[in-house]
Amino acid sequence: MTEITEATIESVAAALGLDDDEVTVESTLIDELGAESIDLLDILFRIERKTGVKVQAADIGDAIQGGIPDDEFGDENEIVSAQGLAQLARVMPQIDVEALAGKLQADQIMSLLTVQNLIDIVVGKAKQASDAA
Repeated sequence: MTEITEATIESVAAALGLDDDEVTVESTLIDELGAESIDLLDILFRIERKTGVKVQAADIGDAIQGGIPDDEFGDENEIVSAQGLAQLARVMPQIDVEALAGKLQADQIMSLLTVQNLIDIVVGKAKQASDAA
């Protein structure tokens, strides 16, 4: 297990009052582990303390959306577009794009975020920081 993976799992468990073994990389933060938005901020703070990698809540949204403008990511009814789903498939490979096509509302995306997705975002931020240094 990498340092970032271990730190992320420990941070999620501590912030949510769970044992480390209750948190798996496949666990969804909101639906399965019961995290709320305030918990996410606590998790990100704990990850930063353990790893030195600063990830802000906005970074998660940016990573998920992949630079696609809001009006292209979803339609006027807040349903994620085909382009948006293609981006989600890249950053959240666990989702069933076909089953969600035409149904996934933008405000439901965070409920699909897994611990592994968060780890990937932290790893990406760490890489950005080291490339900039």
